[in-house]
Amino acid sequence: MNLIFLLLSTRQFLTKDQVRAAIEDYRDSGDEAFNRMFERDKGELRDLGIPLEIGSFDPLHEDMQGYRIPRDAAELPELELTAEESAVIGLAAQVWEHAGLAGQSGDALIKLKAAGVAIDTSAVPLAQPRIPAAEPAFDAVWEAVRAHQPIRFTYGRTGEAPAERHLQPWGVLSWRGRWYVGGHDLDREGPRVFRVSRILGEVRPAGPAGSYTVPEGASVRDLAASFTTNDPVGEAVLRVRRDRALPLRRHALAVRPLDDEHDEVVVGYRSTWELAAAAASFAPHVLVVEPPEARSLAIEVLRSAAEANADADTDSDEQALA
Repeated sequence: MNLIFLLLSTRQFLTKDQVRAAIEDYRDSGDEAFNRMFERDKGELRDLGIPLEIGSFDPLHEDMQGYRIPRDAAELPELELTAEESAVIGLAAQVWEHAGLAGQSGDALIKLKAAGVAIDTSAVPLAQPRIPAAEPAFDAVWEAVRAHQPIRFTYGRTGEAPAERHLQPWGVLSWRGRWYVGGHDLDREGPRVFRVSRILGEVRPAGPAGSYTVPEGASVRDLAASFTTNDPVGEAVLRVRRDRALPLRRHALAVRPLDDEHDEVVVGYRSTWELAAAAASFAPHVLVVEPPEARSLAIEVLRSAAEANADADTDSDEQALA
């Protein structure tokens, strides 16, 4: 984004040295790292469809090249969205919010609204969970994908001992209600996908940023379709308020009335963490009864969400007083 703003704000061509001096991340990097980052960012501009114009900034030295982005070619045309399109964008922003990217999705909505585009974030309230319950590793994985940085992490699957994995991540995908990261598995020397909720502990760098290139035509969606399965490994018992938590009910193995207000809902699950996060997202209408470890995790998720909301309210009060 800094590179876009810089090259949009100039009418003359800027040399690589001028670009490097103007952007902090470039300025603080060594020569080799800067060149990798600059080439990576230019490639991202091309992928985004933003035209990068290369020319001479000095008519007396035409061999000295510089860069700029022509404003008339880069600016968005006037956008007019139907009510359905507006609702879809609003839903997408809510999905990213629950994935831990509330700041970026909020900035995107602000820019669209500033351009006069009406975005309806309330048209699909039933489609979103009530409490954000993002996987702890999501942000680190997302940053690694953006930076083209190899990572290592401990990965745990049901019935298998946790093991350290090394990955060159290509992309992050929401697939059948779960988040996956796909890329080149350095241990198995081939493409693989990993469910983000099964990453245990911290995601750590395993090499410098910009040290690999995503293969042309690589599709994380195709990887997810090839390697994932929806077969449950266990059954959970939930206490659910009547006519609530419809997404959970749709996949229920059994539903039995408990009293005038609640049902006992039995669902299959593959990940204790995902079960706990899903139940917590529908609080206070869903209570995990079994298994006990999922119940404990759901309580922790709710406690963390409550503490985060309390901290946010305190910050807002302090800002208002200031």
